[in-house]
Amino acid sequence: MSSLSWRTRRATLVLSIGAAALLAGACSNSGTSNPPASGGSTLPKTLVFSPLSLQPPALKGLSEGVKGYAGSKGWDVIVQDPNFDATKQAQGLNEVLSSGRAGAAWVIAVSPASMGPVLKTAQEKGIPILVNGRPDEYGFSGPQPGITFDYIDYAAAGRSLGEQLGKCMTAKLGGKGSVLFFAGAPGSAGKEEFEKGAQDGLKAAAPEATIVQTLVATDRPGAQTAVGTVLQGKPDLAAVMASNDEGTLGALGAFAAAGKTLTCVTDFGGNDEVLGLVQSGKIYASVALQFQADMTQSFDTLVKMQADPKKNGDVLVVPAKVVTGNG
Repeated sequence: MSSLSWRTRRATLVLSIGAAALLAGACSNSGTSNPPASGGSTLPKTLVFSPLSLQPPALKGLSEGVKGYAGSKGWDVIVQDPNFDATKQAQGLNEVLSSGRAGAAWVIAVSPASMGPVLKTAQEKGIPILVNGRPDEYGFSGPQPGITFDYIDYAAAGRSLGEQLGKCMTAKLGGKGSVLFFAGAPGSAGKEEFEKGAQDGLKAAAPEATIVQTLVATDRPGAQTAVGTVLQGKPDLAAVMASNDEGTLGALGAFAAAGKTLTCVTDFGGNDEVLGLVQSGKIYASVALQFQADMTQSFDTLVKMQADPKKNGDVLVVPAKVVTGNG
């Protein structure tokens, strides 16, 4: 099951990569009443969006991005704020789904385990719903009637991360050197798949590189402090691959503070600061999640599902792109 901390960090990526572009490019809704959806559906063109909370600026920004994009398509949006309370989220969703106002729902679940009654209500009412995560996180073995799942392919992302670090080490260090790996926090989504993929990718691209230290980064200052401590005992550390932007940026800060140059570093996430450092050459590559594209595919899928909400939904994958200094 996904940890709350990872979902919060994921939402931060959503804002930094997607929401700004969406807000700049989407028209706001005019506030008109809800006509029936096209294709003969009697469902209203009203999306219920329930993120983890609206308190973090990232999630507040994401909600504005959703309203902007949906509004540009002629939809109204009801935004709910469960404030990280799984029970409150489930209650709020059940109420609005039962009210007749909802034509579709998009949920970033505080706890997938709490979503069972919500998914059942949506199916009974014939209201299409999209939830973040894989079917198995919600107790299913595959696609379900009226439900679309949207998840990150952690195994593929991890392998890309390791392969890119191996390419850098081969080009700049003769394929050898000591590596620090910022792994996922215990209980985080896709932890095992991501770490195995990263290790396999590195081994395939640079067989003689060695992971000598594994850390967990929950915030940038903590990551910088941790890497600074490691450098005291391992001054020959040459490369870092990180499962989040906090680890990447903290490592760069620690090397700079120690008066050292980090020769090879690869990142999973791809916030604006990281992507800028990729272009400047300080970061070799970022496996950047494309949440603007994910928002588009998620909303468009819900619109399509209105035509036949009893049909099995899709299992979507959040797009990712390897970004290097060459574009």
